Amino acid sequence: MTASPANPQVLETMSKLFVSLPHCATLGFQYLGTEGRRPVLKVEWREDLVGNPASGTIHGGVITSLVDTTSAVSVTACLPDFETIATLDLRIDYLTAATPGKAIHCRAECYRLASQIAFTRAVCYHDDPADPIAHGVATFMRESSRASMLQEPKP
Repeated sequence: MTASPANPQVLETMSKLFVSLPHCATLGFQYLGTEGRRPVLKVEWREDLVGNPASGTIHGGVITSLVDTTSAVSVTACLPDFETIATLDLRIDYLTAATPGKAIHCRAECYRLASQIAFTRAVCYHDDPADPIAHGVATFMRESSRASMLQEPKP
C-alpha cells in the first residue's frame, strides 16, 4: 500500500505547474495522475523529438527531461506545504532504445524526504514498468536547506 500525498493541493498545483513550464510544454509532457505518491507523466513520440533520424528513436535529452520532471513531481507529493526545490544530481541508465512511434511513460517516487534533500527513483517505459527503457535516480535540494543560511545568527 502506498501512502497518500502529504498535501493533495500541493501535488495538484505543482504537477500542473511543472507540465506547463515552457520546456515541458514544448516537449508535450502530460501529467497522467498519481498513485499514492508516485506520479506518472507521458510524452508522445513526435518526429521533431527524434534524436537519431536513421532509427527514429526519441532523443535521450527528452527522456532526461521526463525523468527530471516526473521525479520533481514525486517530491511535491511528499511535501506538507509549498516550497521551492532544485535538482542537485540526476543519473540515468538507458537500458534499451525507445521504440519509434510509441509514447514514453515515466513513473517516479520520492523514497526519502530529509530536511534538506529529497531522494527519488524513476523508471521510463512504453506499456509496462517491468519492461523499462531507462532508470533514473535524482536528488533535489529543498527550500528548507536555505533557511539556516538566510537567518541572522543568534547572539
